[in-house]
Amino acid sequence: MSPSAAILDSQSVKTTFVGGQRGFDAAKRIKGRKRHILLDTLGLLLSVVVHRVDIDERKGAGFVLNRLCKLKKLFPGLSVIFADGGYSGEFEAFVRKTFRWMLQCA
Repeated sequence: MSPSAAILDSQSVKTTFVGGQRGFDAAKRIKGRKRHILLDTLGLLLSVVVHRVDIDERKGAGFVLNRLCKLKKLFPGLSVIFADGGYSGEFEAFVRKTFRWMLQCA
């Protein structure tokens, strides 16, 4: 059974030099990486992307949605993605046009 709704969010995490690239998030004063995750409404992981923390929130979300799009045949019922206000604006229209999913920002 395919989920019809998903939840998108990110988290900045402190890291060390070991294990790859990292960046600096001036707003949160964190050196490290950011993980973008997409969960279904039961909390099951649909997609995840980890990248440098200094990459813009919307760009990172684009990475995770692009990865999910490649798996679209696994989730044919997905139609709406819930996210916080950091993803609102032009990004909502981009998601609708590019991936054909409705992004609802609170």
